[in-house]
Amino acid sequence: MTDTTLDNTIPTARTSPFPLKKAAALGALLLALLAAPIAIGDQFISHIFITIFIFAGLSTAWNIVGGYAGQLSLGHAIFYGIGAYAGVMLMNMGISPWLGMFAGAAVSVVVAVAISYPCFRLRGPFFSLATIAFLEVFRVLALHFREFTGGATGLMIPLKFGWEWMVFRDRTPALLIAFGMLVVALAVAWWIRSHRLGFYLVATRERQSAAQAAGVNTVKVRLIAVSASAALTAFIGTFHAMYLTFIEPAAMFSLTMSIQIAMFALIGGLGTVVGPLVGALFLVPLSELARGWLGAQALGLHGFVYGVVLVLVVLFMPNGLMGILARYFGSAAPERGSQSAPVAAAPRAAERPPIGNDILVAEHLDKHFAGLHVTNDVSFSLKEGEILGLIGPNGAGKTTVFNMLSGFLKPDSGSVRVRAEDGSWQAPLTPGDFAAIGVGRTFQIVQPFAAMTVEENIMVGAFHRYRDVNDAREAARETAFRMGLGPWLHAEARGLTIGGLKRLEVARVMAMKPRILLLDEVMAGINQTDVRRAIDLMLSIRDSGVSIIAIEHVMQAVMSLSDRVVVLNSGQIIAEGKPQNVVRDPQVIEAYLGKEFTHAQA
Repeated sequence: MTDTTLDNTIPTARTSPFPLKKAAALGALLLALLAAPIAIGDQFISHIFITIFIFAGLSTAWNIVGGYAGQLSLGHAIFYGIGAYAGVMLMNMGISPWLGMFAGAAVSVVVAVAISYPCFRLRGPFFSLATIAFLEVFRVLALHFREFTGGATGLMIPLKFGWEWMVFRDRTPALLIAFGMLVVALAVAWWIRSHRLGFYLVATRERQSAAQAAGVNTVKVRLIAVSASAALTAFIGTFHAMYLTFIEPAAMFSLTMSIQIAMFALIGGLGTVVGPLVGALFLVPLSELARGWLGAQALGLHGFVYGVVLVLVVLFMPNGLMGILARYFGSAAPERGSQSAPVAAAPRAAERPPIGNDILVAEHLDKHFAGLHVTNDVSFSLKEGEILGLIGPNGAGKTTVFNMLSGFLKPDSGSVRVRAEDGSWQAPLTPGDFAAIGVGRTFQIVQPFAAMTVEENIMVGAFHRYRDVNDAREAARETAFRMGLGPWLHAEARGLTIGGLKRLEVARVMAMKPRILLLDEVMAGINQTDVRRAIDLMLSIRDSGVSIIAIEHVMQAVMSLSDRVVVLNSGQIIAEGKPQNVVRDPQVIEAYLGKEFTHAQA
């Protein structure tokens, strides 16, 4: 790749991650899917398309939680079953299922929040296993309360025909309702993904701690997602019960149903707006046609078909069918240029602002992990407009201190106070509290949102100040060009070098417009040329009025940047002062090089 020279022109920002051309193409596809069965006029073909619409809608609803938020629920049939039973039971009481579906959705939202809030503490497969356990609980409850649910016998739908009851002799009205529900599910999914909530969900899925550092309330956004997903699933469950005319616990609270719902999104393209529809459009006709042609001989064949396709997709198309479609029909990627392009640091101020009063004070910080005393009575302060270097050998407790300075760890004793913009002192507790008061941080191990573009990564930080997507996008692009990331705005973060990722993380934090910046080894692993550029960039950030605490092992950077240096060793402060004085301190030399070196000097 050739070197790219940056100019001062910032291209016009895109207004949405789902452009007008793609929206038009989706609209044309949906209209074609609706027109085809009506034009054919065959009842079986209409049934296939109704099934496609139902499962595509269910999978789209699941994708909001499983795709956007990364919470792989295998218990989503809970909400499908609640919607089905609410509609049927209320219909037996003379209440239209059009009202019953809202009752089912309301109950589903309550259940979803009650289940998900404790389960969000679980990681990896344990969350999925917990949702399966809750699904089994609801199936058993439905069997037990037979006076309401009919127990194992199930419930028949009263054959009250007409739009009021969602029961029809002809399949065309059911086709229209199923299509309408799919459109609603797609519209909700698109709205979420193209607004701040969608960016927050994807950021939470990719790197929860980095999202928290950017001020994202990760629990709140996931609860919103699961609530929307549960409500949509219940809506469709009510209609599907009317369409089937019979429900029973084993079918309504079925693990197989939950797996199918998730599978369409996985095969179509997890986390994409259209992926679930593509997956259902591909798989449902295969299984339904096989069952129609083979009859009873094909009992269970749909499961075999789904399993074979899933294996093939995982092996050969890890991004799903949408990955293939994007490769062949998507627009060409913009020229990225070389990642060694010069960093366009912000203009240095004509004169550095004077160092002011204390803006952050850490007092007597103690932290234990089991029997290990990681930090012991650590106290220091940061002044306005100052760069404070925090150095020490590996294992000295530096990152633990950073975690306490940003709310990721609660000290066993001691406190961290930050002076707010109004001059009052506050003691924030959570990462969100620290972000709100103007404390931003990077991480020792870089934490990009790998599946998002450079622009979208920085937008997550910009959303801390801007609610509107266009405003956040504009701020992100300005920050990207200032940080030398302009050529890669539309490149996925996973494609950047380590130096580019570190710059990206700083850019994401700077888009939050912090007053205090915590830098955790941002110069580790980069070459000398990039170190010099990074030093210039940090100085320009300081000159803009941001106070900085930097953990660093690159002594060139420590000496060039720091106004003061604090040295940690074995969790204790062993030296503090001007950089040139600290590096000559015998205790510091001993901590880094050992007693033998100190004795040899003597």
